[in-house]
Amino acid sequence: MSDLGGTPRRGRLPNLTSVRRLSLWLRTHPLVGDTIMVAFLILLDVLLWEIFKVSPENYYSVGALLLCPLIIRRRQPVFAASIIAFGAVLRIFTHPDDLSLPRVAEFGMFIALYTLVLLGNRKVAAAYLVFSLAQSALLISRAYNENPNAPDAVEWLLINVFWSVALPAFCWLLAEFVAARRAYHAEVEQRLRMLELERDQQTKIAVAQERTRIARELHDVVAHAVSVIIVQADGASFVIKDQPAIAERSLKTIASTGRQALNELRRLLGVLRAEDENPEMVPQPNAGQLTELVDKVRSVGLPVELELTGDLDKLPTGVGLGIYRIVQEALTNILKHAGPGAMATVRVERREDAVTVQVLDDGFGTPGDLVTGGNGLIGMRERAAVYGGTLDAGPREGGGWRVNALLPLTPRPTGPNPVR
Repeated sequence: MSDLGGTPRRGRLPNLTSVRRLSLWLRTHPLVGDTIMVAFLILLDVLLWEIFKVSPENYYSVGALLLCPLIIRRRQPVFAASIIAFGAVLRIFTHPDDLSLPRVAEFGMFIALYTLVLLGNRKVAAAYLVFSLAQSALLISRAYNENPNAPDAVEWLLINVFWSVALPAFCWLLAEFVAARRAYHAEVEQRLRMLELERDQQTKIAVAQERTRIARELHDVVAHAVSVIIVQADGASFVIKDQPAIAERSLKTIASTGRQALNELRRLLGVLRAEDENPEMVPQPNAGQLTELVDKVRSVGLPVELELTGDLDKLPTGVGLGIYRIVQEALTNILKHAGPGAMATVRVERREDAVTVQVLDDGFGTPGDLVTGGNGLIGMRERAAVYGGTLDAGPREGGGWRVNALLPLTPRPTGPNPVR
């Protein structure tokens, strides 16, 4: 029942919470859950035999072979299924005439088949399905041949054939459905982790772009003010003797322009500080921290193979930071665009005069924005160009994407950078 506001009563929440907690606990302790299931099936089997007042000789030992291996079905599914199959064969020779009696232990074979399909052992599961159908056919034909003229023999035969085929088929389809849902949930979880990583990355990129714009504004303001000051100072130096009044006005203009530039400088620097109220008090990463970066990417779900050659800890600070950022951006692009099931390889080699960086993946496709040059690819090229290096990226033969970068260890000219 609910109150007038439509809010459920809180009295039932603890019970629901307890059931949910028990379900989650059993999911993390499958051995306990399977033990409880086996105990329940054994108890049900015993109760049915007592109700029907029959007790085949030595059947409990055979029933134990059909049910007890289910306790380890998740850890060792093939071994458990083999023990159950042995129990089924043993039952054919020891109890061939009890087909019409209740047999809860027979569900052990169906549960084992379900587990094999669920865990992906489809070849073993197919062989197990053939064995299940064969032993069912043997038992049914033997029981039917013993009394083929009974009034309900044909009806009994059809019913048993139906259940012998329907139950294994149902277990197989149910396992496929559950496996598909688990794969879907795993894919959703991986995508959520990727979206969180992408969101953090996009936030950092947006902040960096805005700060770049502010830096350009600061550059323009200071450059304009300095240019005015230089022009006014040159003019004042020419007329300071002959026209002191003009020189005085020039000096006043210099002082006013300097104050305005200083105010603009303080305002823009204040904006930069306000955008990062809680700065990370940690040093910038370098090439020596690539192992930590790869471990973080692996935790997101992307298998990465890392190969480091040479001493990368003693690289120049700027070069080490550039290598780290190039690898970081390349792995982020693989997470975003390579698709599920992709693998990545990162190779960094320090030579005498340069450092080479190679990032490869075997993804199934590459979107057009990367081919034409997305922001991430442009940023990696800029990183390499700042240190006089080069970067080449493109699709690989047979699928996937490659990023090759070369960063020299000796300074190279990067071209003029005129003041605007």
